[in-house]
Amino acid sequence: MSEFDFEPVPGLPEHLPEGEMLRWQGAPHWGALAVRAFHVRKIAFYFGLLILLRLGLLITGGVTLAEALLSALWLGTLAALAIAILALLAWLYSRSTVYSITDRRLVIRFGIALPMAVNIPFKVVESAGLRRYPDGVGDIPLVLTSGQRVNYLIMWPNVRPWRFLDAQPMLRCIPDVDAVAGILSEALRTAATSEDASEEQSDALGSKNQRGATRDGGSVGNAEAAPMASR
Repeated sequence: MSEFDFEPVPGLPEHLPEGEMLRWQGAPHWGALAVRAFHVRKIAFYFGLLILLRLGLLITGGVTLAEALLSALWLGTLAALAIAILALLAWLYSRSTVYSITDRRLVIRFGIALPMAVNIPFKVVESAGLRRYPDGVGDIPLVLTSGQRVNYLIMWPNVRPWRFLDAQPMLRCIPDVDAVAGILSEALRTAATSEDASEEQSDALGSKNQRGATRDGGSVGNAEAAPMASR
């Protein structure tokens, strides 16, 4: 049994409300996540330098090449183990993470041992960015409106790197990021248009009610003040 079998919809903690549609779902590419979030290349480069340095010191000290290679073998073993662990973590994070874009919000489901889901309504999204890599994989960070925060440590690696105090949730290492950015952009634009239309309708309804109140009993202020005077 999988830890995600309880989900009514894969990647979502509950069924979407009536009228809300799912536009896209995806997950981080584990290889890109291993390189850009877990930095396996940098770890490999670091251990490579250590091995070369040890070989150089041993050879210049009079040790034969075969003996030097044998002596440096433990470093190579340690490097392979570290890279394998980081790659496994990247695969697990990729497997447990699902990004869902609806026409009203972004949902990020993540967590290996303790699955969690974060809902980000479009009304709290101020802007979205795009970082594209040469292999077509990319990141889409979101800037939230003032007063809206996410926890950097809890949401890592689904946050923009090095933004600790003003953490920005992020769709990370997404394959075909241009297409996903287009879907998200269109969803944000449609949601903003719908919200503006709802606000205009509410303002129009409020103005109509205000005019009706004025015709019935003078100004709105006088109508509210009348009961005060009666006391």
